[in-house]
Amino acid sequence: MVLDPGSDAYTLLAEERVDHRFKGLPPDADGLTVGELAAQRRNLFTGGFTTPVLALSAERLEHNLKLMETYTARHGLVFAPHGKTSMAPQLFRRQIEHGAWGITLAVPHQVRVARAFGVRRVFLANELVDPAALRWISGELDADPGFRFVCYVDSVRGVELMDAALAGSARPVDVVVELAGGEGARTGVRTEAECAAVADAVAGARGLRLVGVAGYEGEVPDADPERVRAWLRRLVALAADFDKAGRFAGVEEIVVSAGGSAWFDAVADVFAEIPELSLPVLKMLRSGAYVSHDDGHYRELTPFNRVPEEGALEPAFRLWTQVVSRPSAAQAFANAGKRDAAYDLDLPFAQVVRRDGAERPADGISVASLSDQHAWLRTASEADLEVGDWLGLGLSHPCTSFDKWVLIPVAEADGTVVDYIRTFF
Repeated sequence: MVLDPGSDAYTLLAEERVDHRFKGLPPDADGLTVGELAAQRRNLFTGGFTTPVLALSAERLEHNLKLMETYTARHGLVFAPHGKTSMAPQLFRRQIEHGAWGITLAVPHQVRVARAFGVRRVFLANELVDPAALRWISGELDADPGFRFVCYVDSVRGVELMDAALAGSARPVDVVVELAGGEGARTGVRTEAECAAVADAVAGARGLRLVGVAGYEGEVPDADPERVRAWLRRLVALAADFDKAGRFAGVEEIVVSAGGSAWFDAVADVFAEIPELSLPVLKMLRSGAYVSHDDGHYRELTPFNRVPEEGALEPAFRLWTQVVSRPSAAQAFANAGKRDAAYDLDLPFAQVVRRDGAERPADGISVASLSDQHAWLRTASEADLEVGDWLGLGLSHPCTSFDKWVLIPVAEADGTVVDYIRTFF
């Protein structure tokens, strides 16, 4: 079972009281529980919400969840979406309900959040050498026979540190050797010979068990389809070589994992070529940004642009801000800035203007820059924009959009808010 049905953490989320901690929520909702506020089904535009306020589209969120469920099943992949994108256990649950094997995470705190909300399969896409965190993981494994945990190893030194911290553990920690994307890439072992040395170190460690290989193709230098596929074939060959050498003795299946949000079509193609090994192969994809998608970076990079016949993700975020100053015909200012909007990859995109209940395209309006609490708007001659107007902004980069909001309304197309997503960054 992927999710512990006994976890009451979700119930506690609904019982949390609404107050000043949560940006954008109606001031007159203070004292209500989140569940009570959701049950009121207030309208985002007329129900007392204050700007700036970030909202998720209920319909687009569901579309994206279903699309990746269908895509991974069609290609024979298991899916462990990267939870660091949202750090929202309610979305973890929905991803698992839509067929995910488990959740990928990056650091120990994120694993603690997932475990608190009953997630029973975690892939940690990092080498974990913190002794306190390893002892906690070991305790979780020993206490829960149904908990499956897999993490990277990328150095002999790392293996030694992990094994020392795990002395006395009843269950070994499952690990995969991380193959780097290439010279100058982020983490990971650079050569196959070094991978073998790390695998040898794991074989000599009492507290670890080698179960596969993994990596991140997004780190391939000068990535293009040919280079990415060549690296993925190296990863597959590494798994086959390890299997031939008997390095996976005693495991139930061999994990081969890759897949960010830019090249999962290449992952699907190359993983379909994995030869028959001595054990079943868990072909694991880890894309995370799909859940909300975006209006910038991932809109441009998504593999569905290359394979449109397989569907299309839809941007689910919209940041609503209000025009608070219109000093000239060429300039305006809205009350959302760096504290509210992602800006590390692209500035927000002006999409729609709302005035007196009517919505229209934000023609002639663009975001020129962001201050801490203001969006600097450039307005062309055709721009119809007044102080008091609501401006809907599209965002680029889901990971740095979720992390600015603790409680996010989920709104239907007519503005009816049907749920609230709690994040834990």
